[in-house]
Formats: sequence, structure tokens, C-alpha cells
Amino acid sequence: MHLNPLLILLGLTVAISAYAWSNQELMNNWILDPYQMNRRGGQWYRLLTSGFLHADWGHLLFNMITFYSFGGVTLSAFASELGPTNGIIAFLVLYLGGIIVSDLPTYFRHRHDPGYRSLGASGGVASVLFAGILFQPIGKVYMMFIPFGIPGFIWGVLYLLYSYYMGRRRGDNINHDAHFYGALYGVVLTSALMPGVLPVFIEQVLGYFR
Repeated sequence: MHLNPLLILLGLTVAISAYAWSNQELMNNWILDPYQMNRRGGQWYRLLTSGFLHADWGHLLFNMITFYSFGGVTLSAFASELGPTNGIIAFLVLYLGGIIVSDLPTYFRHRHDPGYRSLGASGGVASVLFAGILFQPIGKVYMMFIPFGIPGFIWGVLYLLYSYYMGRRRGDNINHDAHFYGALYGVVLTSALMPGVLPVFIEQVLGYFR
């Protein structure tokens, strides 16, 4: 019987985030701090550990609800195509790799900025989210304050455009680059592991307009 990596990752993230709010030393040591990483020539572990930290309950719950909502679809698709064990490995590479890869552009952009720090699982969540959209492109994505669902492939395009624009604009305290590059990583990795997913995705999207 395999343990559910989705629930394990979710539980660890909630527990570590909550603990870090009362432990400033852990928060300082695990948060993504490009300036310190560049200055000291290391601490690459922060690319991953920062994904288990969140700013507050709102930030944490939003990420974890999204992760749970799309993680089940993605994990099941991987397990069905690659087998239970390889499916779990692929899911871990998708989520944890998404956290790391999505933070690399942030590191290079802000490595000379002593005032910049970043945290959150958004890159990994975006990777899982976009893998889920590949598997179910016509499935509806629902957002708060919007009374109707948006087909996943349309929502995905809007999400990428918005994240790219906001990442260039730098108008708030959200790491939009992590969202953008995490989403791209999710699409690329899933397509590489399951080459048949793209033709099916395209067929479903074209069928939507018929």
C-alpha cells in the first residue's frame, strides 16, 4: 500500500509554515534570500525549503486548496500511465522540482538585492495545476468572487499572460515569476513524461470550438 504523497506534502507544508510563524530563526534560515545565497556562495537548499513556508494563513490555505484540488487528478494520471511507484516519483519531481525551478529566475534577478525575500509553494502548485489542465483542458476552473467556471485551457492562457505581465511590472509583493515559470515547468515535464498527453489536449481544445 503506497502512502499518498499529496496528503503528506500538504500536511508537512501546513505544519512547517505554522511552526515557522513562531520561530523566526527557522523562517530566516529557510526563506528564499537571493542576496544571502549569492553573498555566501551557497545555501541552495533555500530554493526548496522556501516552498514549505508561507506568509500567513490566507497565503497557505490558497496554495494548499489549489494543490489539493488539482493534485489528485495529476497524481492519478501519472499513476495510471507510469505505474504506482513511478507515478509517485513523477508527482514528487513535478511538485518539488516546480518549487526549485520556478525560484531560479527569482534568484538570478534579485541576487544583488539585499531587501528581497520570497516564500511559498506557488511554483510547485502552478506546476501541478498546469499538469492538471493538460489532463483535463475542458474542465472548469473556479475562482473566488467569480460565479462561473472557466475552461482550464482558457484560464491557463490568461494566467500565464497575467503572471508574465505582473512579473515584468513588479507592482506588488507577489512573486509572479514563480507562478509563470512553475506553470511552464509543469507543462514541459508532464509532456516529456507522457508524450501522448499533448495530442489529446489539442484534440479536446479543438473539439471545444466545434
